[in-house]
Amino acid sequence: MLREQAKLLNRLAMVLDLVVLTFSLILAYYLVSLYTPLSHLNSYLWTLPLISPLWLFFIHRHKLYSSIRRLGPIDISLNLLNAQIKASLILGFLIWIFDKNHYSRSLFIVFISLSFLFLIVEKIAISKILSVTRKKNLNTRNLLIVGTREKAKKFQRLMEVHTGWGLKTFGFLQAIEDEPLLETVRGHQVLGYASDLVSICKKNPIDEVVFCLPKNMVIDAEKHFIDLEELGITVRMVIDYYDVRYTRKTLDLFHDDLPILTFHSKCLDAQQLLLKRLLDICGAIVGLHILLLLLPVIAIAIKKDSPGPLFFGQERIGKSGRRFKCWKFRSMFIDAEEKKAELLAQNEMKGAIFKIKNDPRITKVGSFLRKSSLDELPQFWNVFRGDMSLVGTRPPTPAEVEEYENWHRRRISIKPGITGMWQVSGRNQIDNFDDIVRLDIAYIDNWNIWLDIKILLQTIKVIFVREGSY
Repeated sequence: MLREQAKLLNRLAMVLDLVVLTFSLILAYYLVSLYTPLSHLNSYLWTLPLISPLWLFFIHRHKLYSSIRRLGPIDISLNLLNAQIKASLILGFLIWIFDKNHYSRSLFIVFISLSFLFLIVEKIAISKILSVTRKKNLNTRNLLIVGTREKAKKFQRLMEVHTGWGLKTFGFLQAIEDEPLLETVRGHQVLGYASDLVSICKKNPIDEVVFCLPKNMVIDAEKHFIDLEELGITVRMVIDYYDVRYTRKTLDLFHDDLPILTFHSKCLDAQQLLLKRLLDICGAIVGLHILLLLLPVIAIAIKKDSPGPLFFGQERIGKSGRRFKCWKFRSMFIDAEEKKAELLAQNEMKGAIFKIKNDPRITKVGSFLRKSSLDELPQFWNVFRGDMSLVGTRPPTPAEVEEYENWHRRRISIKPGITGMWQVSGRNQIDNFDDIVRLDIAYIDNWNIWLDIKILLQTIKVIFVREGSY
């Protein structure tokens, strides 16, 4: 389960280990050279191509690239000591064969000592950081388990053992409706029957639904797949294969034990998602600097133009139904929300979105801020916090989401963005909400990091030529 994330974490740990080993060798050289004459550093760096595979191999063999969060400091130290001894013996033997008359014994001993010390500190620090992250429920995925029998219980037990995967049991659904509804399963609430699946997913922040059903109940689950696909919710099955139309299918094993077929309508590539988050952080930092530079001028203009606060915070719907406060510079009069009801008849959009060209609620300064997109600068704070992304779908209000059809909800299966396909596709000319959703779905289906970069570049062009905004 979530093997993509596990592989990514392992690769990052390996890269960090290589950095530590390289640093240890260079530091050892300079420390030893303080009291013993040594040849140039390049004369000893030839061992790095030997050190890297040796240490990574034995660290891997001693289980330090998996389930490290379940190991205490003593266990980590003992496992690393075993790996260190074996790798050091082989390295010492190779040095004796190839360079026994030149290679400094002092350098070798100091390197072994430093690398062992730094690797222990690194591994324990990673363990503690991941533990704190887990306790704060950061980067977790809410799972709804359909089934209450032994297979579902076994799946949930494995989730508890491997808490480092960031999976969180939101609750269970009972598959058999002829039996009285259970209250709890393994300490987690049974939220209803399987027939309630779609409505429960709409009301709660569910990222994934996992079917854990006996084989004789497989056919009963099939009717839910299309509904969940429309909602943009990932489906996993601890049962046999289905031939169902989904964007992507992934078959792998949970803990090398339970076969799981995943039907997902959005990218789960951990490396691509990491790049997207790094891009978001870098972009948010740049955006926040621009915000600070322009803040005095914009603040004075807004305050002189109309009474009211500088910023406008509104509750919006984020990924999988999570709620957050979206921030903008105030571009309307303070009674704008109250006057919205009077203007609904003038709505120029068809569907669950409100927009009119000459909105009387917008102030003079607000009109300029909107045309130049400066009103959205505070949203870089939302991006930095992780509520939003630089590129995504437009964040809807709770009232808009209540009007969504099932297939509309797929657009909230990812993080909302400051910009997106709608913004760079001539949003002035689009007057049907269904067309906006189709653009969002096309973005979700075809997403990769290069598409984000392309949209960002197109957004810059749109802003400077003032295309598609009012």
